Amino acid sequence: MNLILMGLPGAGKGTQAEKINERYNIPHISTGDMFRLAIKEGTELGQKAKEYMDQGELVPDDVTIGIVKERLEKDDCNDGFLLDGFPRTIAQAEGLESLLSDMEESIDYVLHVKVPEENLVERLTGRRICPECGTTYHVIYNPPEQEGICDKDGAELVQREDDQAETVKNRLKVNMEQAQPLLDYYDEKGYLVTINGDQEIDQVFRDIQAAIEKQ
Repeated sequence: MNLILMGLPGAGKGTQAEKINERYNIPHISTGDMFRLAIKEGTELGQKAKEYMDQGELVPDDVTIGIVKERLEKDDCNDGFLLDGFPRTIAQAEGLESLLSDMEESIDYVLHVKVPEENLVERLTGRRICPECGTTYHVIYNPPEQEGICDKDGAELVQREDDQAETVKNRLKVNMEQAQPLLDYYDEKGYLVTINGDQEIDQVFRDIQAAIEKQ
């Protein structure tokens, strides 16, 4: 089963990816992990990607798609894969289609975990971090025993700058603008399945199972 996972920051993609990996025994492949593996293994494409990354530049699509190809050819992908964070553009999506066609494979489903923007803002702005030990809390979903104080060392919790409301709203806006053309592309192809991510974690996963196991 070949899957792509999409969703805005805070939608709970990481949690669902773990559950998909456990249930279907297919590797969860994120863009960052792919690059790190290629660089660690010292492949020609990995070295090229590192040169761009070291200069703070975006890795070109041809290099990225080459790294994806190397990753998908590994034995653990024999029964399928779950791509997360790739593709990000129509050009990358078309490159992936071409690559899979050459491998006599195709995408089965693109899972879009969708959560209303206002709920994502609540999820992301509610995070608090202990500056001493790094423990993460959430004012609603995982509050400390004493408001604003770390349970472990008594330090005063802080909100990271990129978790503040205006920053979060801007980040979501940029992500939505980038994702929409890709969602439209996969919708037209008939691959797109939209999952209500604004539910209990286990219910979200049950909905994913129902979508990908339907005959």
